[in-house]
Amino acid sequence: MDSDKAINETRTKFFTAVDHFHEELKKIRTGRAHPSMLDGIVVKAYSTTMPLNRVASISAPEAQLLQVTPFDPNNLQAITGAIRDNPTLGLNPMDDGHVVRIPVPSLTEERRREYVKLLGTKAEDCMVSLRTIRHAAFSAVAQAKKDKLLSEDDAKRLEKSIDEAMQQAKSAVEAAEKAKESEIMTI
Repeated sequence: MDSDKAINETRTKFFTAVDHFHEELKKIRTGRAHPSMLDGIVVKAYSTTMPLNRVASISAPEAQLLQVTPFDPNNLQAITGAIRDNPTLGLNPMDDGHVVRIPVPSLTEERRREYVKLLGTKAEDCMVSLRTIRHAAFSAVAQAKKDKLLSEDDAKRLEKSIDEAMQQAKSAVEAAEKAKESEIMTI
């Protein structure tokens, strides 16, 4: 067992999980309009379903307003319907025949607390995945030690490196969670 390769693979898995967590954070509303709020929207256009960003450009000209400009004006109704029908957003788009304007209402205190709970759930899911990766890495080290591919000292050193990588990933998740929570709770 090549210990450098093993620790690098484990670090890569840790930071892939952290990157996924960051992508999940983008989906949580903060009360301010941001184009990434519409990342999960799919539109039925040209007899197929496509991501919204493939059929239109999305911008936030104001703090409480999103603007969607379709590349093809024939898709305007499909875009409006897809945004309106998405239950997680709760947005009411309006179109003027050329662009779709989406007012983003400010969040109530109760809704902000719900989003903070959702944030906590997503952070815990990420931590579970990090622990699973660490457990798999420890199992591989134990198996290599059992098969006499690693000495006792090398195994301990490798486990310490895995724990350090885990701590770095955990710190990144906690920092991102804290920043997003303050962003959500800021009025």
